[in-house]
Amino acid sequence: MSVAAIFDASVSLALGILSLSFLVTIYRIVKGPTLPDRILGLDMLVAIAIGFIAVIGIKTGYTLYVDVAIALGLVGFLATVAFARFVLSRGKTEDDILTEAREAASRARREAKAATRSGQGSSTPHAKATPAGAGKSSGSQNHE
Repeated sequence: MSVAAIFDASVSLALGILSLSFLVTIYRIVKGPTLPDRILGLDMLVAIAIGFIAVIGIKTGYTLYVDVAIALGLVGFLATVAFARFVLSRGKTEDDILTEAREAASRARREAKAATRSGQGSSTPHAKATPAGAGKSSGSQNHE
C-alpha cells in the first residue's frame, strides 16, 4: 500500500468522522433542552468547522486555510463568550426553572402524603394532643 493511498484513506476517514459529529451536534442543538446546551452545540459546530478546514487544507496543501481556521476559532471564541454573558445577565436559565418546578412538585407530593397520613390517623394524634393541651390550660387556669 502506498503512502498516497494511506493519506487519501485517512483524509476520507477524517472527513467522514467530522461529518458524523456535525450531524450529531446539529441534533443536540435542535433537541436542546436548554439554552446552555444549544450554546455548547454552536461552539462545537465551530470546532467541527475548524476541523473541516484543517483537513481540506492538509489535503490540498493550501496554507491559507490555516489562517481561515485561526480566524474562525477567534470568532467562535468571542461568540461563545458573548452567549455566556447573555445567559448570565438574563437571570434564570431554563435549568433553574426546571429545577424549581421539580422541587415544588416533590414538596407538593410530600405535603399530600403528610395530609393523607394525618387524615387517616387524625383521631389518634388529635385525641392525644387535645387532652394534654387541655390539661395544661385548665391546670394553669386553676392556679390563677
